[in-house]
Amino acid sequence: MEKKRGFEIAKGFEDKGIVLPERKTKYSAGYDIAAAEDTMIPVFKPGQKPVLVKTGLKAYCQPDEFFMLFNRSSNPVKKGLVMANSVGIIDADYYENEDNDGHFMFSFYNFSDHEIEIKKGDIIGQAIFSKYLMTDDDHAEGVRKGGFGSTNK
Repeated sequence: MEKKRGFEIAKGFEDKGIVLPERKTKYSAGYDIAAAEDTMIPVFKPGQKPVLVKTGLKAYCQPDEFFMLFNRSSNPVKKGLVMANSVGIIDADYYENEDNDGHFMFSFYNFSDHEIEIKKGDIIGQAIFSKYLMTDDDHAEGVRKGGFGSTNK
C-alpha cells in the first residue's frame, strides 16, 4: 500500500504505549490526539511561555498537503486551556526532520484559576489534514533543516 497520509510513533516514544489517532464517527473531520505523558499546566502569568504537551506522534502527508492542530472544543470552557497559536500548522516537510523526527506537540496556556493536570491518554485536540494552493508567482525553494520554529533559520 502506498503511504499517502497518516500517523506514526515519533522516535523516543516507541515503548511509551502511544495510541495512534483515529476519527470517532463516520463524518468526523478530525483525528483525536492524546497526550503522551502527564503534564501540569500552571495558571497563566504575563510573560510566561506556553506549555508544550507531547503527543509522541509524527504525521506524513503529500507534498501539497499539511495538517492543522486544533484545541479540543471543551478545553477552553471546561478547563481554561487555550492553544497559544490558536491553530497549529504542520507542513509536509516537518515529517522526520533532523531536530525532532517530526514530533508534534500542542502549545497551551491555562486561563483558569488553578493548575490543570493533563493525564497521559487524555484527548487534548484534533488533527485535520488538508491540501493547500499556491499563487501564480510562487518560487519557494527552501529546504527544511530543523523542527519546531525552524522556518527561515
